[in-house]
Amino acid sequence: MTRMKDIDWDLLSSYAGLLTLASTSIYLGSLGSLPNTKGNGADESDEDEDVERVSSEDAWLFPLIGSVTLFALYMIIQYFGKEWINWLLGMYFSVAGMGSVWKSSISLYVFAVGRDRWKKYGKHTFTIYKDTNKILTLSWRTPTLYLLPLSIIPSALYTFSATSRKSVLLTDILSLSFSHNALSLLKIDSFKTGSILLTGLFFYDIWWVFGTRVMVEVATTLDIPIKLLWPKSMVFSDLRGFTMLGLGDVVIPGAFIALALRYDYHRFSRQSHSGTRFSRPYFHASLSAYVTGLVTTMSVMHFFGKAQPALLYLSPACILSFVMTALCRGELSDAWDWSDTPPPASQDQDAGDHMEEKAVEGGSSESKD
Repeated sequence: MTRMKDIDWDLLSSYAGLLTLASTSIYLGSLGSLPNTKGNGADESDEDEDVERVSSEDAWLFPLIGSVTLFALYMIIQYFGKEWINWLLGMYFSVAGMGSVWKSSISLYVFAVGRDRWKKYGKHTFTIYKDTNKILTLSWRTPTLYLLPLSIIPSALYTFSATSRKSVLLTDILSLSFSHNALSLLKIDSFKTGSILLTGLFFYDIWWVFGTRVMVEVATTLDIPIKLLWPKSMVFSDLRGFTMLGLGDVVIPGAFIALALRYDYHRFSRQSHSGTRFSRPYFHASLSAYVTGLVTTMSVMHFFGKAQPALLYLSPACILSFVMTALCRGELSDAWDWSDTPPPASQDQDAGDHMEEKAVEGGSSESKD
């Protein structure tokens, strides 16, 4: 009984809340990264698969670009103070947050009502022409107009908050929307690229957290929505402060997990099954590995009382989950060689034209007979 009384339930609830936010964000973002061609009524207003993939060459640059950006922010804070950089970045993220929350709210609305009902709403299209060429085409359905003013509220309250410290709720709303959209758009082209990316950021995170005080100081100084927060209190009091998780520790492993879900869908579509449900062994394994890695991070941080580089635990967990799942299923070679890059549209059109020509030729030969 004495040991039960010694447990810090407020802190445990904070860890649980942060873990729930991160894993839910990755789960929904991964679903958003799936192609819109599952026979569920996707229309031309939906995003297509022209989103550029992150390649192996790009993956090597992530730690370098991240290091330069992080150190630049640290130097600015040291020599110019935090007030103006917080104001400048706060304004930028508030404007970006309007569009991000709007996009996420539309996705949430479609998920809630179902795509079949969504397609029944009136559709509006705005097109700009130069001579006979289309320069810009915007398409939206009626509910998006009603969601726009609601989506402005979080950014407006965040920007014009009278308190010196921004609201945790507003910070999390904006951060979750950024995370959701990043996972929907930041697509890795293969497990090889994902492994390179996670490995590079594994060493990046270790160096900037353990080797210097740069990461911790920048993360705790910048008051902008690039982190998830949860109060260290079961009644959501801010007296004890907050547990924190940077968006990089959500988006980067999340992109790998979303890739695993797309590979599961690739396996399903290759087998030409009917319906929209499919088994998700790689997705479930990688998401479980993420949760395990984050729990390990929090446990080590709790027992040692020192900030931990989350990717130190998350990167190996995600990579190992893929390798072990592929080995158990005898698919390691196939999964490693698989590429998520869609074929160019011109190739699809050429293939379709070729099939059509063959069909016409076949019909002509029959008529001659």
